[in-house]
This record gives sequence, structure tokens and C-alpha cells, in this order.
Amino acid sequence: MSLRVLIADDEALARKRLVRLCTALQDIEIVGECEDGEQVLARVAQAGIDVILLDIHMPNLSGLDALALLPAEGPRVIFTTAHASHALRAFELGAADYVLKPVEAERLAKALERVRVRVGGGRGLDRLPIETRKGLLLLDPGEVSHAIIQGELVDLHTDRGVLTTDMRLADLERRLPHMERVHRRALLDLSRIERLESQSSGGYVAHMKDGHQVAISRASARLLRRRLGL
Repeated sequence: MSLRVLIADDEALARKRLVRLCTALQDIEIVGECEDGEQVLARVAQAGIDVILLDIHMPNLSGLDALALLPAEGPRVIFTTAHASHALRAFELGAADYVLKPVEAERLAKALERVRVRVGGGRGLDRLPIETRKGLLLLDPGEVSHAIIQGELVDLHTDRGVLTTDMRLADLERRLPHMERVHRRALLDLSRIERLESQSSGGYVAHMKDGHQVAISRASARLLRRRLGL
């Protein structure tokens, strides 16, 4: 599936870099460039956009302000910014990912793949097959919020409720590229975190938007802080 990408940054060199990185990726179509948040909203009104690569500090209307004004149905937003301090606010507003400048090719590719999972709807063979008492459920990967090992099984927390599977967490990690391994017993979608609670161990407890809590190990918390520039 091709992703239609809008690039928004007030710096021409930053836009040029993102264009170059996106052009090198498969199934990415650049549909336009914007220099501020007002141009973003005007372009979104024309439709035909799956994801916006959006800077935060722009003239007139910031990236955060623009995100708050986007329609609930999308497009998805990946922030590409030099400023790490707004990361938690960005996720609270529903950002799909938060990539720090200078944007690296591998990091951008992973962020776009996460969006592809959600936008693509996990169609056909991309769906995650889960055995249930009523038969085989074909679950859209983007519906999964987090996954926790419970004994010999794994609880999948989804938009449909909690589903239990005998799939290994490592297999789920491979099948769910939009999710992060945050503990030896847990995967989660960073965009579903409402807030992070620091622990004396150096880890976090992630309070998810559905009210559940997920432990983040000290090692994973260190990597997460590095990603968010904290």
C-alpha cells in the first residue's frame, strides 16, 4: 500500500532532507510541502493525505496547534522536530510518532511503517489471526493497544476488548511493527500512552488511554527517554 505524505516545515533544507529520505523508501508518495500550520490545514481540506511529517515550531500556527485542529479521522501525524520537550503533549494529542532531528532514514522508515499499519487497516493477509471460541478472528494490527504475557499465554488489549492468544510475544512483535518492546513481558503502541509515571527502579508505568497500566523496564525507559530527548 502506498502512503501519501505531506511534508510541513518552515525550513527549506529540512523539507529537502525529508523529501530525499521519503523518496528513497518504497510505496511513499509525496503529495505536497507546506511552510506553516495554516498551509497544512488548507492542504488537508483538499483530502488525499495519509500522513503529515510535521514540524512543531513554525510561524503563525505551530505544529501542535495544527494537530489539534485536524479532523478526528486523520490524516496521521508524525512530528519531525529538533525539540524534545513537547513529546508527551504530542502523544496526548494523538501523534502517531515523534522523530527528533536530524531525522535518520531508519527511524523515519519505522515511523512511517507504523502509520502504514494503521492506515492500511491490516487488510487481507496482513491481518493478525487470533483463535477464539467462535472461530478465527482476523484482527487489524492497528487495533492493538498493548500486549502482555500472562502465564503461558498473551493478552492482547484491542479496540474490541482483551483477547487471549498462544502466539509468542516475539512473533507478535514481528507482526505488529507499530508497537515497541518495553519489557520482556510487554509490547505497546506509544501513541496510546496517556502519561508516564516514573518508578524508583528507573522504569516507568505507562498509563494507557483505555485505563490499563503497562510496566516499562529500566532499560526500555532509558531508550525511550533517548528517543524523546529527555
